[in-house]
Amino acid sequence: MTTKSVKTGTAASVDYLLEARNIVKKFGDFAANDDVTLKLVPGEIHALLGENGAGKSTLVKIIYGSLQPTSGELRWMDTVTVVANPAAARKLGIGMVFQHFSLFEALTVAENIALAMPDDVDLAELSDRIAKVSVEYGLPLEPTALVADLSVGERQRIEIVRCLLQEPRLLIMDEPTAVLTPQEADQLFVTLNRLAGEGCAVLYISHRLEEVKQLCHDATILRHGKVVAQVDPQKETAASLARLMVGADVHSIKAQKAAKAKSPVLEISDLSLPADGPFGVALKNIQLDVCEGEIVAIAGVAGNGQSEFFDVLSGERRCLTEDAVKISGAACGTAGVTARRQMSAAFVPEERLGHGAVPGFMLSENVILTRHSSDGGMARGGFINQTAARDINTRVTERFDVRKAKADPEARPLSGGNLQKFVVGRELDRNPKVLVVNQPTWGVDAGAAALIRQALIDLARSGACVLVISQDLDEIFEVSDRIAVISRGELSQAYPAGDLTLEQIGLMMAGAHETGGGQSREAVA
Repeated sequence: MTTKSVKTGTAASVDYLLEARNIVKKFGDFAANDDVTLKLVPGEIHALLGENGAGKSTLVKIIYGSLQPTSGELRWMDTVTVVANPAAARKLGIGMVFQHFSLFEALTVAENIALAMPDDVDLAELSDRIAKVSVEYGLPLEPTALVADLSVGERQRIEIVRCLLQEPRLLIMDEPTAVLTPQEADQLFVTLNRLAGEGCAVLYISHRLEEVKQLCHDATILRHGKVVAQVDPQKETAASLARLMVGADVHSIKAQKAAKAKSPVLEISDLSLPADGPFGVALKNIQLDVCEGEIVAIAGVAGNGQSEFFDVLSGERRCLTEDAVKISGAACGTAGVTARRQMSAAFVPEERLGHGAVPGFMLSENVILTRHSSDGGMARGGFINQTAARDINTRVTERFDVRKAKADPEARPLSGGNLQKFVVGRELDRNPKVLVVNQPTWGVDAGAAALIRQALIDLARSGACVLVISQDLDEIFEVSDRIAVISRGELSQAYPAGDLTLEQIGLMMAGAHETGGGQSREAVA
């Protein structure tokens, strides 16, 4: 098929690849999409913007056949089309990279991708294609690796490569860079521009407005399920786009400087742990203190031990020695997560759906999962205080503006950003002495990200110690007092945030601080 790339604002008539006309989608009385019209042109990268709960994910699920509209119609190449299911979408040429992964952890990379292929495929041949395409697009994958052993960033690569192998005519990407490093994101942009140049339409959802300005030709903005604007993002500022999304100015973060360092609250000494599988990452001689009143951020490329480091700090994996981790001076390296919560520690994992929250549990039930042992009135004598759990749910959802269709829904139907706000807010609500949070603003809009980051800063300034693991370097510089970098399971020393440049952090991400690579700032200058 021969297609042409059409720039935004071109006066000449064009044939639309896809039109979503007057789409309405209701869940009970709640309208997630309310008379939404969207038109996509071949060769165009089109941004779909809106705050969490604006209706973006609902709309793209309708386009992909995962949901059916209450009213309205889809037109594919000017023909009214019912996309009955994702298989039908893929047959048309629509590929989608979801915000929440659809992968089987017990299968390999190649086996997961084979499940989405239209016909029976030879696994060896497919593995060769995966290896070739993933390297070509700068998203390297090992086809024989088990998904269970991969980081969130590596799992995202599987989703992207799986779509690319299907040679889509329309590619929908829901927060694709949320778990990618800046270098990986840049490579993805090269890939998307190449696909657009070949005539593929790209529908791009992102809360990173600077990358939208850099990448996209056109933008449709939703607010509360309605289209409120269609603009050329390259003629807007990030602030003006955010204003259109939320209907008001986004508050700037007040990043107060930490007071003079006090005594350590979280102490990590000589922490080593073997890999927990053939594709895991061993932790090697990690040393780190986090003091009262400060935020220390851990940067690194996905898959370099961040998940293992979080698991060992939370107690999901036990240390080899009791003294490897101390909280408020008490050794707890071999203690489990419940014991550490009882020491006033709180933990937010990177995978919010399935790890941070149980999809089929109501939000109040998800409150109980992490607070039954640490809140004195939550569970007594084998009985759960449901009223207390519901009250906490209400308090958290109001403070963090968690958008939901009813007072106490299951976690599953919440948008990714709203679930993230709930999971982070649930732990912040405890006012813990220690908070360890992995990817705190993954997949949330600009307003929600500012709210979460400000809450982390406020918690630290109230006297808690906060350890943030993040791949968002802008976030790291915005919130942290000190920064360390993890690479292949080794952690650099933590430097004052103002003393490091992006270039120095990049060198450390590549391993300049590792054994034999030097530990001084001069080594990465």
